Amino acid sequence: MLPNIRAHSLVVARIAEFLALALRQRGHEINVELTVAAALLHDIGKSFCLENDRDHAALGRDICLQHDLHELAPLVLQHVVLDAQSFPSSPLSAKELVYYADKRVNHDQIVSLTQRLDYIIDRYGHNDLRRHAAIRQNFERCQMIEAEIFRDLDFAPDGLSERMAAIPSTWDEVAAAGEVSGCAVGGCP
Repeated sequence: MLPNIRAHSLVVARIAEFLALALRQRGHEINVELTVAAALLHDIGKSFCLENDRDHAALGRDICLQHDLHELAPLVLQHVVLDAQSFPSSPLSAKELVYYADKRVNHDQIVSLTQRLDYIIDRYGHNDLRRHAAIRQNFERCQMIEAEIFRDLDFAPDGLSERMAAIPSTWDEVAAAGEVSGCAVGGCP
C-alpha cells in the first residue's frame, strides 16, 4: 500500500472508530472491531488499480477473500457504493460507517461531504454528465447516512474534525510504527 493511501486509510479508520464508539454509547449495535478492520483495509486494492481501469473496491474484496477475511470482504467492496440492502433498508452498521468515513477524508484530511464530492467529481467525473449524476446520487445517500449518524450524537457533522483533534490518537503511533494488529501496514493482505 502506497504511503498516501495508508495515511488516508488511517484517518478513515480513526473516524470510523470514533463514530462507532459514539453510536454504541447511544445504544446502536455497532461492531467496533469490524468497523476499524474494514476501514483500515478499505483501499487495500487501490495501489493495484491506479494505472488501469480495475475496480479497486472489487479487487479489495477479492484480496480479503483470498486471505479468509470473509466478514470484511463485503465492507471493503461497498466502501465506494452501498448495495440496496444497506441503510435505510437496515440499521446503521460497520458497512455504513466505513462508507461514510471514507467520504469524509480527502487524502489524509477530514473534509465536509461537499468538499469531498467536489474532489470526486473533479478527479473521477471525466467531464461525463452521467458519471457526475451517479456520483451526486451516491453522495445524496451518504448525506442520508450522515443525518442518521448525527441524529443521535451531541455534535453536528461540521464538528467532527474538531472532536477528532481533541482526542489523543494512538493512530499516529500506529502510522509511525507502520504496524496494525501485528502486520506491517504496507504488507497486510
